[in-house]
Amino acid sequence: MKDNFDILIIGGGLVGASLAVALRASSLRLGVIEAVPLVASSQPSYDDRTLALAYGSKRIFESVGVWNEIAPDATPIERIHISDRGHFGITRLSAAEAGLPALGYVVANRALGAALLKMLHGSKQIDWLCPAEMQEIKLTPESASVTVRHNDVSKTLTTRLVIAADGAHSAVRAAMGIEAQRTEYRQSAIVTTVTAGEPHGNTAYERFTDTGPLALLPLTDNRCSVVWSAKADEVPTITGWSDAEFLNHLQDRFGDRLGTFTRLGKRAAYPLALTHVKEHVRERLALIGNAAHTVHPVAGQGFNLGLRDVAAIAEILTDAVRTGEDIGGLTVLRRYADWRARDNRVTAGFTNGLIRIFSNNAFPLTLARNASLIAVDLLPWVKRRLVRVTSGLAGRLPRLARGLPL
Repeated sequence: MKDNFDILIIGGGLVGASLAVALRASSLRLGVIEAVPLVASSQPSYDDRTLALAYGSKRIFESVGVWNEIAPDATPIERIHISDRGHFGITRLSAAEAGLPALGYVVANRALGAALLKMLHGSKQIDWLCPAEMQEIKLTPESASVTVRHNDVSKTLTTRLVIAADGAHSAVRAAMGIEAQRTEYRQSAIVTTVTAGEPHGNTAYERFTDTGPLALLPLTDNRCSVVWSAKADEVPTITGWSDAEFLNHLQDRFGDRLGTFTRLGKRAAYPLALTHVKEHVRERLALIGNAAHTVHPVAGQGFNLGLRDVAAIAEILTDAVRTGEDIGGLTVLRRYADWRARDNRVTAGFTNGLIRIFSNNAFPLTLARNASLIAVDLLPWVKRRLVRVTSGLAGRLPRLARGLPL
């Protein structure tokens, strides 16, 4: 085990592992510090939830060579159906109309995690320290040091750059005293799977209700992944329902467009919040993924936003190596922070705006939002813009998101 690295990635979940995959062919010496054993079944982020990977995210995974491992477990989203429960507004998006093979792909977290670990297995450029606990981190103008407890022994590692990919409750962020502004939605996402009575036709549904958005994403065998956003005080009741009660209430909230729901999967609930971090970088330190931002799961933007962090910082660091710059210097890292600022702001504003607008049932706003849904459905140029945003194809795209190598 080395003591000196070019980059230490703290957090080996989906975002941290994706960055390691992106940089695995570089000349950089990488270390990944993770609190759980290096198997997909132990990693909390490699659980039974599903991700709606945007088309731009698919391009990133293609560019780093991992998509072929993911593809067998990925269900394409060919259409998206957006509606406001009890009202007239509706918008329909189509991959064919947008000139894309799919608007996105639904992938189980566990399958994605296993594919990433397979790509990293045996890489000589990467050392894994796991299970390991970060105990202390120090930054200096010249280098960073990270003390970890690994195999019951404390060890101090030095590195040119620390990248925090350790999630919404980032220990790195806390240790560095970086302030995070957190806005609680007072909602939880209840996730499960159901089997639809009618063919889903590879259509994803986003249905806004009076308690929050309800999403159904297409899976194999005519199953659907369910993401039911519910008010926090309702969650114990909903999770306490029998399977039959849950299916009946889900049917009532969604309607009969997919026939009768059957075969309910395991349920889990996750609290929702909007998190904004004022500092994405310091000298020798960068934050990516949920360590830097969290958004509401409406429109499925969270992981895709973090993956674009990965693609951007991988490009900036690779270019800095080519030009002989200090990869941990503030000049280089500010390029990453400046680049990602607009995407973070737009995505947070888009998702937060949807929640605020569709949670207010005042008649003028209800009328306006439903008229807007109809307008989007009828105006091709507006629809194209919405597709580009939700598919991760808007704004300045990293090379990996354009299908180009680093």
